[in-house]
Amino acid sequence: MGSPFKTAGLAAFAFGLAVTAHAQTARETDSYPARPVRVVIGFTPGGQPDIVARLIAPKLGVAFGQQIVIDNRPGAGGVLGTRIVAEAQPDGHTLLTASSSHTIAPVVHAKLPYDTIRDFSGITMTYTATYVLAAAPALGLKTVQDLVTMAKAKPGQLNFSSAGTGSGMHFAGEMIKQVLQIDVVHVPYKGVPEAMNDTIGGRVQFTMAPLGASIGLVRDGRLRGLAVASIKRTGVHPEIPTIAESGYPGFRWDSWGAMFTPAKTPRAITNKLNREIVRVLNDPEIQQRFATLGMEAAPTTPEQLDKFVVEQLAMISQLAKKAGVQAR
Repeated sequence: MGSPFKTAGLAAFAFGLAVTAHAQTARETDSYPARPVRVVIGFTPGGQPDIVARLIAPKLGVAFGQQIVIDNRPGAGGVLGTRIVAEAQPDGHTLLTASSSHTIAPVVHAKLPYDTIRDFSGITMTYTATYVLAAAPALGLKTVQDLVTMAKAKPGQLNFSSAGTGSGMHFAGEMIKQVLQIDVVHVPYKGVPEAMNDTIGGRVQFTMAPLGASIGLVRDGRLRGLAVASIKRTGVHPEIPTIAESGYPGFRWDSWGAMFTPAKTPRAITNKLNREIVRVLNDPEIQQRFATLGMEAAPTTPEQLDKFVVEQLAMISQLAKKAGVQAR
């Protein structure tokens, strides 16, 4: 039997280590950030993730007393930039701004240089934005049911466009195909503008267009908005019904954005980032800017975001399987 003095000594030593570790973590948190914070975006400037990061950065920089550096690293549908953050020092000075492609990439890429769940820790979701089910004006369609009627009268003859195989637009279109139970053909393009332009010109019959990118086109009548994919009608198109209202209860498909740290970043630093970024997202000025762009601020806790990523990955995987989308 061990000496009670020895046992007590070991307990005191362990307690001392715990106190020291706690004090070190507190010092790290208090001094964070100690230098400029880099926010990596895996896409070119001008897209939703980039716009959101640039709206948040100035106010976050004031709160932290450090410069927030936006670093666009486009490539492989966001994979290049995401890898940079996965391999960065986990000290809170390198962050990732990601879109819904974050949970699509593992499904369409056979080999990723990182693990979407294991290698990242969520800070907060930043925004959600819906899609518009938009048709070529020349078709004369006015409702979702009009599209269903036409598609069922011409099985396999109608096409829908997307920004590329595996894009958010593609999966949104596949969801429409399954829920509306119509036989239509996917036509991938190089990007959002190309996909919408060919819908405008009638070379494809419809598309699931990102709300922010299509606001002007729908307002000008160059695209015919049949329905929006959100749970409720949008402020920018209050006259357009939801797909759920149009006879398909529960239908929802959003694009979204979020911010992440490398997985081993101290939780205290992640929580500090969450507090400050959520404060910015709740700023009425920021919320108004988001609204004019067809987006809605959507702050969460780190735990809520981590859970959301797991759920989204499972949902996308199931949808890809049904649609026959295979990883390459």
